[in-house]
Amino acid sequence: MSLASWFRWNEPPSRISQRNPTEMVVETLMMELGWQLKQAEKQQRERENEYRKIKTGVDYGWLVSYPKPKHSYDISPGERLQLEDMCTKIHPSYCGPVLLRFRQLIAEYEPEVQEVARLFRSVLQEATEKIKEEEEAKKLARQWNTKHKTSLSLMTFKSRTRISPFSSNIKTISEDVERGTEPTRRVWSMPEFRSAKDY
Repeated sequence: MSLASWFRWNEPPSRISQRNPTEMVVETLMMELGWQLKQAEKQQRERENEYRKIKTGVDYGWLVSYPKPKHSYDISPGERLQLEDMCTKIHPSYCGPVLLRFRQLIAEYEPEVQEVARLFRSVLQEATEKIKEEEEAKKLARQWNTKHKTSLSLMTFKSRTRISPFSSNIKTISEDVERGTEPTRRVWSMPEFRSAKDY
């Protein structure tokens, strides 16, 4: 019997499960939410114990062992489904920044257990709004590029035409009023256009 069969060197490496990236994002974000809920619950218990110490003035912590709480805080199934639905809108490239922002807010505010889900929801909303803004900016950039290509035909028109806003023979409204004549049908606020052959 060979040792290779024991170590299974000849077997192909197991492949990473071929899951949808959206599913992985949802699972990652929801696992983070669950972990942060547990941490917030733990911190809340520690704060309560500290408050008890201050209130009584005596520390019996070394004597008493606190049992783990039988029922921990959990978000409602409806709220969980809403949060999972919001997580599906997060692009995989935004998963890391969303986690970092969520952890930053948790560290900054040190929320109660009940507030963690609301904080998570606000981070998800902020990320989806940012994604929408970037998509709109890309869409506008694409539109601008297509409009810019079509406006190249106007370049030849611009090169043949000159605008002379300070030409000496431009008529003004005051000249017509002084002469008492009826002004021509031309719009006076517009500059006068001349072709290149007039120069």
